[in-house]
Amino acid sequence: MDTSEILKRVRQIEIKTRGLSNNIFAGEYHSAFKGRGMAFSEVREYQYGDSIRDIDWNVTARFNKPFVKVFEEERELTVMLVIDVSGSLNFGTISQTKHEMVTEIAATLAFSAIQNNDKIGVIFFSDRIEKFIPPKKGRKHILRIIRELLDFTPQSKLTDIGLAIEYLTQVIRRRCTAFLLSDFIDHKNYQTALTVANRKHDVVAIQVFDRRMAELPDVGLMKICDAETGHELYVDSSSHKVRKAHHDWWKNRQYILQETFTKSNVDSVSIRTDQDYVSSLMTLFAKRN
Repeated sequence: MDTSEILKRVRQIEIKTRGLSNNIFAGEYHSAFKGRGMAFSEVREYQYGDSIRDIDWNVTARFNKPFVKVFEEERELTVMLVIDVSGSLNFGTISQTKHEMVTEIAATLAFSAIQNNDKIGVIFFSDRIEKFIPPKKGRKHILRIIRELLDFTPQSKLTDIGLAIEYLTQVIRRRCTAFLLSDFIDHKNYQTALTVANRKHDVVAIQVFDRRMAELPDVGLMKICDAETGHELYVDSSSHKVRKAHHDWWKNRQYILQETFTKSNVDSVSIRTDQDYVSSLMTLFAKRN
Protein backbone atom coordinates (compact mmCIF):
# COMPACT_ATOMS: atom_id res chain seq x y z
CA MET A 1 0.00 0.00 0.00
CA ASP A 2 1.54 3.33 -1.07
CA THR A 3 1.40 6.48 1.08
CA SER A 4 -1.60 8.07 -0.69
CA GLU A 5 -3.57 4.82 -0.43
CA ILE A 6 -2.73 4.53 3.29
CA LEU A 7 -3.83 8.12 3.97
CA LYS A 8 -7.07 7.54 2.04
CA ARG A 9 -7.76 4.35 4.03
CA VAL A 10 -6.91 6.12 7.33
CA ARG A 11 -9.43 8.83 6.45
CA GLN A 12 -12.14 6.27 5.58
CA ILE A 13 -11.61 4.43 8.87
CA GLU A 14 -11.59 7.71 10.82
CA ILE A 15 -14.91 8.83 9.31
CA LYS A 16 -16.59 5.48 10.01
CA THR A 17 -15.19 4.72 13.45
CA ARG A 18 -15.29 8.26 14.84
CA GLY A 19 -18.95 8.43 13.83
CA LEU A 20 -19.62 5.18 15.68
CA SER A 21 -17.82 6.33 18.82
CA ASN A 22 -19.58 9.73 18.74
CA ASN A 23 -23.10 8.48 18.12
CA ILE A 24 -23.21 5.04 19.68
CA PHE A 25 -20.46 4.30 22.14
CA ALA A 26 -19.91 7.55 24.05
CA GLY A 27 -22.25 6.85 26.99
CA GLU A 28 -21.77 3.07 27.02
CA TYR A 29 -17.98 3.33 26.96
CA HIS A 30 -18.02 5.92 29.76
CA SER A 31 -20.12 3.78 32.08
CA ALA A 32 -18.52 0.44 31.17
CA PHE A 33 -14.94 1.55 31.83
CA LYS A 34 -14.74 3.50 35.05
CA GLY A 35 -11.93 5.77 36.17
CA ARG A 36 -9.13 4.83 38.58
CA GLY A 37 -10.92 6.09 41.67
CA MET A 38 -12.24 9.25 43.31
CA ALA A 39 -10.77 12.70 42.77
CA PHE A 40 -11.29 15.81 44.94
CA SER A 41 -13.84 18.15 43.36
CA GLU A 42 -14.97 20.87 45.84
CA VAL A 43 -15.94 21.60 49.45
CA ARG A 44 -19.39 22.19 50.93
CA GLU A 45 -20.80 22.74 54.40
CA TYR A 46 -21.03 19.70 56.65
CA GLN A 47 -24.44 18.01 56.67
CA TYR A 48 -25.83 15.52 59.18
CA GLY A 49 -24.66 12.03 58.21
CA ASP A 50 -21.42 13.11 56.47
CA SER A 51 -18.32 11.17 57.46
CA ILE A 52 -15.94 13.07 59.73
CA ARG A 53 -13.11 11.59 57.64
CA ASP A 54 -14.19 13.90 54.79
CA ILE A 55 -13.91 17.10 56.84
CA ASP A 56 -11.51 19.65 55.35
CA TRP A 57 -9.89 20.98 58.52
CA ASN A 58 -8.16 23.93 56.83
CA VAL A 59 -11.40 25.31 55.36
CA THR A 60 -13.26 24.51 58.61
CA ALA A 61 -10.71 26.54 60.64
CA ARG A 62 -10.87 29.45 58.17
CA PHE A 63 -14.70 29.79 58.27
CA ASN A 64 -15.24 28.61 61.84
CA LYS A 65 -17.79 25.96 60.82
CA PRO A 66 -17.31 22.46 59.41
CA PHE A 67 -16.81 21.85 55.68
CA VAL A 68 -16.38 18.51 53.94
CA LYS A 69 -14.53 17.54 50.78
CA VAL A 70 -16.69 16.39 47.86
CA PHE A 71 -15.21 13.75 45.59
CA GLU A 72 -16.17 12.68 42.10
CA GLU A 73 -15.14 9.77 39.93
CA GLU A 74 -11.73 10.30 38.41
CA ARG A 75 -12.56 9.75 34.76
CA GLU A 76 -9.21 9.83 33.02
CA LEU A 77 -8.10 6.34 32.05
CA THR A 78 -5.12 4.86 30.33
CA VAL A 79 -6.36 2.52 27.60
CA MET A 80 -4.02 0.00 26.01
CA LEU A 81 -4.76 -1.84 22.76
CA VAL A 82 -2.82 -5.12 22.78
CA ILE A 83 -3.05 -6.17 19.14
CA ASP A 84 -2.14 -9.48 17.50
CA VAL A 85 -0.30 -8.89 14.19
CA SER A 86 0.64 -12.53 13.51
CA GLY A 87 0.17 -14.21 10.14
CA SER A 88 -3.20 -15.81 10.90
CA LEU A 89 -4.87 -12.37 11.13
CA ASN A 90 -4.49 -11.91 7.36
CA PHE A 91 -7.02 -14.69 6.75
CA GLY A 92 -10.52 -13.82 5.52
CA THR A 93 -13.03 -15.55 3.26
CA ILE A 94 -16.27 -13.58 3.38
CA SER A 95 -16.23 -9.78 3.49
CA GLN A 96 -12.98 -8.76 5.20
CA THR A 97 -9.87 -10.19 6.81
CA LYS A 98 -9.52 -10.55 10.56
CA HIS A 99 -6.80 -7.88 10.43
CA GLU A 100 -9.17 -5.39 8.75
CA MET A 101 -11.84 -5.94 11.38
CA VAL A 102 -9.31 -5.66 14.22
CA THR A 103 -8.17 -2.34 12.73
CA GLU A 104 -11.73 -0.97 12.69
CA ILE A 105 -12.51 -2.16 16.22
CA ALA A 106 -9.22 -0.72 17.53
CA ALA A 107 -9.93 2.64 15.85
CA THR A 108 -13.48 2.74 17.28
CA LEU A 109 -12.19 2.04 20.79
CA ALA A 110 -9.45 4.66 20.33
CA PHE A 111 -11.90 7.41 19.32
CA SER A 112 -14.21 6.41 22.20
CA ALA A 113 -11.23 6.76 24.54
CA ILE A 114 -10.25 10.27 23.47
CA GLN A 115 -13.88 11.40 23.68
CA ASN A 116 -13.59 10.58 27.37
CA ASN A 117 -10.23 12.36 27.63
CA ASP A 118 -8.40 9.05 28.09
CA LYS A 119 -4.84 8.30 27.03
CA ILE A 120 -4.38 5.47 24.56
CA GLY A 121 -1.37 3.32 23.73
CA VAL A 122 -0.68 0.21 21.65
CA ILE A 123 1.31 -3.01 21.88
CA PHE A 124 1.69 -4.90 18.59
CA PHE A 125 2.71 -8.51 19.13
CA SER A 126 3.39 -11.76 17.28
CA ASP A 127 5.60 -14.25 19.16
CA ARG A 128 7.64 -11.17 20.12
CA ILE A 129 6.84 -7.58 21.01
CA GLU A 130 6.76 -5.99 17.56
CA LYS A 131 6.10 -2.40 18.60
CA PHE A 132 5.13 -0.36 21.67
CA ILE A 133 3.43 3.03 21.27
CA PRO A 134 3.24 4.77 24.70
CA PRO A 135 -0.15 6.13 25.81
CA LYS A 136 -0.98 9.68 24.73
CA LYS A 137 -4.04 11.79 24.02
CA GLY A 138 -5.27 13.46 20.85
CA ARG A 139 -6.56 12.85 17.33
CA LYS A 140 -3.11 13.06 15.74
CA HIS A 141 -1.93 10.25 18.02
CA ILE A 142 -4.91 8.06 17.06
CA LEU A 143 -4.37 8.65 13.35
CA ARG A 144 -0.78 7.49 13.83
CA ILE A 145 -2.08 4.31 15.49
CA ILE A 146 -4.49 3.64 12.60
CA ARG A 147 -1.71 4.27 10.06
CA GLU A 148 0.53 1.80 11.89
CA LEU A 149 -2.29 -0.77 11.97
CA LEU A 150 -2.75 -0.49 8.21
CA ASP A 151 0.90 -0.46 7.19
CA PHE A 152 2.76 -2.34 9.91
CA THR A 153 4.87 -5.31 8.79
CA PRO A 154 5.69 -7.71 11.66
CA GLN A 155 9.04 -9.47 11.86
CA SER A 156 7.37 -12.78 12.78
CA LYS A 157 4.20 -14.59 11.71
CA LEU A 158 3.89 -16.66 14.90
CA THR A 159 1.85 -15.93 18.08
CA ASP A 160 2.67 -15.73 21.79
CA ILE A 161 -0.23 -14.17 23.72
CA GLY A 162 1.37 -14.88 27.12
CA LEU A 163 4.46 -12.85 26.17
CA ALA A 164 2.31 -9.88 25.15
CA ILE A 165 0.31 -9.95 28.38
CA GLU A 166 3.46 -10.21 30.52
CA TYR A 167 4.94 -7.24 28.65
CA LEU A 168 1.76 -5.21 29.33
CA THR A 169 2.06 -6.00 33.07
CA GLN A 170 5.71 -4.88 33.12
CA VAL A 171 5.57 -1.76 30.96
CA ILE A 172 2.31 -0.12 32.19
CA ARG A 173 2.81 0.70 35.86
CA ARG A 174 -0.54 2.27 36.76
CA ARG A 175 -3.85 0.46 36.38
CA CYS A 176 -5.23 0.62 32.84
CA THR A 177 -8.02 -0.84 30.71
CA ALA A 178 -6.42 -3.20 28.19
CA PHE A 179 -8.23 -4.53 25.13
CA LEU A 180 -6.61 -7.74 23.90
CA LEU A 181 -7.53 -8.12 20.20
CA SER A 182 -6.63 -11.46 18.60
CA ASP A 183 -8.00 -14.58 16.93
CA PHE A 184 -6.44 -16.41 19.93
CA ILE A 185 -4.82 -19.05 17.74
CA ASP A 186 -2.02 -19.91 20.15
CA HIS A 187 -1.15 -23.41 21.31
CA LYS A 188 0.64 -22.25 24.46
CA ASN A 189 -1.07 -21.81 27.82
CA TYR A 190 -1.35 -18.15 28.85
CA GLN A 191 -3.99 -18.41 31.60
CA THR A 192 -1.58 -17.57 34.44
CA ALA A 193 -0.24 -14.51 32.62
CA LEU A 194 -3.81 -13.37 31.89
CA THR A 195 -4.87 -13.82 35.53
CA VAL A 196 -1.87 -11.83 36.82
CA ALA A 197 -2.44 -9.05 34.27
CA ASN A 198 -6.15 -8.80 35.12
CA ARG A 199 -5.37 -8.40 38.82
CA LYS A 200 -3.28 -5.34 38.04
CA HIS A 201 -5.28 -4.02 35.07
CA ASP A 202 -8.79 -4.35 33.65
CA VAL A 203 -8.28 -6.75 30.73
CA VAL A 204 -10.98 -7.26 28.07
CA ALA A 205 -10.54 -9.97 25.41
CA ILE A 206 -11.94 -9.43 21.91
CA GLN A 207 -11.73 -12.48 19.65
CA VAL A 208 -12.09 -11.93 15.91
CA PHE A 209 -12.59 -15.05 13.80
CA ASP A 210 -13.59 -16.11 10.29
CA ARG A 211 -16.67 -18.25 9.65
CA ARG A 212 -14.56 -20.86 7.87
CA MET A 213 -12.74 -21.53 11.13
CA ALA A 214 -16.01 -22.77 12.60
CA GLU A 215 -17.36 -24.62 9.57
CA LEU A 216 -15.74 -26.02 6.42
CA PRO A 217 -17.64 -25.42 3.16
CA ASP A 218 -18.59 -28.47 1.08
CA VAL A 219 -16.36 -27.72 -1.95
CA GLY A 220 -14.41 -30.95 -2.42
CA LEU A 221 -10.63 -31.21 -2.09
CA MET A 222 -9.11 -28.13 -0.43
CA LYS A 223 -5.50 -27.11 0.08
CA ILE A 224 -5.15 -25.51 3.52
CA CYS A 225 -2.07 -23.49 4.44
CA ASP A 226 -1.18 -22.44 8.00
CA ALA A 227 -0.48 -18.70 7.69
CA GLU A 228 1.90 -18.78 10.66
CA THR A 229 3.98 -21.90 9.98
CA GLY A 230 3.53 -22.29 6.22
CA HIS A 231 2.48 -25.94 6.72
CA GLU A 232 0.16 -27.18 3.93
CA LEU A 233 -2.26 -30.09 3.77
CA TYR A 234 -5.15 -31.28 1.61
CA VAL A 235 -8.62 -31.80 3.13
CA ASP A 236 -11.62 -33.50 1.51
CA SER A 237 -14.35 -31.04 2.53
CA SER A 238 -17.02 -33.05 0.67
CA SER A 239 -16.79 -35.64 3.47
CA HIS A 240 -19.44 -35.10 6.14
CA LYS A 241 -17.15 -36.88 8.60
CA VAL A 242 -14.30 -34.42 7.91
CA ARG A 243 -16.59 -31.39 8.20
CA LYS A 244 -18.07 -32.67 11.49
CA ALA A 245 -14.60 -33.39 12.92
CA HIS A 246 -13.52 -29.86 12.04
CA HIS A 247 -16.67 -28.35 13.62
CA ASP A 248 -16.19 -30.45 16.79
CA TRP A 249 -12.56 -29.32 16.98
CA TRP A 250 -13.68 -25.69 16.76
CA LYS A 251 -16.39 -26.09 19.43
CA ASN A 252 -13.88 -27.70 21.80
CA ARG A 253 -11.32 -24.99 21.09
CA GLN A 254 -13.88 -22.24 21.84
CA TYR A 255 -14.93 -24.01 25.05
CA ILE A 256 -11.30 -24.10 26.27
CA LEU A 257 -10.86 -20.43 25.34
CA GLN A 258 -13.97 -19.39 27.28
CA GLU A 259 -12.78 -21.46 30.25
CA THR A 260 -9.50 -19.55 30.16
CA PHE A 261 -11.30 -16.19 30.19
CA THR A 262 -13.69 -17.29 32.95
CA LYS A 263 -10.91 -18.60 35.21
CA SER A 264 -8.89 -15.41 34.62
CA ASN A 265 -12.00 -13.31 35.40
CA VAL A 266 -11.64 -11.54 32.04
CA ASP A 267 -14.66 -10.15 30.16
CA SER A 268 -14.71 -11.30 26.55
CA VAL A 269 -16.59 -11.19 23.27
CA SER A 270 -16.21 -13.23 20.05
CA ILE A 271 -16.91 -11.45 16.76
CA ARG A 272 -17.14 -13.07 13.33
CA THR A 273 -15.68 -11.13 10.39
CA ASP A 274 -18.94 -11.27 8.40
CA GLN A 275 -21.02 -9.97 11.31
CA ASP A 276 -21.63 -6.50 12.74
CA TYR A 277 -19.03 -5.77 15.42
CA VAL A 278 -21.04 -2.78 16.70
CA SER A 279 -23.79 -4.87 18.30
CA SER A 280 -21.19 -7.26 19.76
CA LEU A 281 -19.29 -4.39 21.42
CA MET A 282 -22.54 -2.86 22.68
CA THR A 283 -23.44 -6.21 24.29
CA LEU A 284 -19.97 -6.36 25.89
CA PHE A 285 -20.32 -2.80 27.24
CA ALA A 286 -23.83 -3.47 28.59
CA LYS A 287 -22.60 -6.62 30.36
CA ARG A 288 -20.08 -4.51 32.31
CA ASN A 289 -22.60 -1.97 33.61
